[in-house]
Parts: sequence; C-alpha cells; structure tokens
Amino acid sequence: MCPDCEDFARTVLLLGQLALYADMAGADLDFVDVVSPALAVSLPEPPPGTFPDDCGPDSGPTYPGDA
Repeated sequence: MCPDCEDFARTVLLLGQLALYADMAGADLDFVDVVSPALAVSLPEPPPGTFPDDCGPDSGPTYPGDA
C-alpha cells in the first residue's frame, strides 16, 4: 500500500472509531469535539482511484438553499 493510501485509510478508520465512541454512554464529548475536526483536517488527498473520475467537489446534487 502506498504511504498516502495508508495515511488516508488510517485517518478514515480513526474518524469512524471516534464516531462510534461518541455514541457510547459516558463518552467524553469535549474530547470528540476537539479531536474530530483535527482528524478531518489532517486527511491527506484521497489516493488515486478512490472516487470515480467524474466525481468532483463541484459535481453532485443541488441541495436546498444552494443557488
């Protein structure tokens, strides 16, 4: 696995585990509020082939309230 692929996969896994932790009774939600944005910002560019070629930040459905 390429280094970027491994970093991406590890960070996505950590975000998923953090989401599961946040749903547990007694979870430290202050911890979740601090760590989750930090993890999300640290995501590297997705490895090539992760998304279809026609998938981009400007493509997709129009959401309510969008111009």
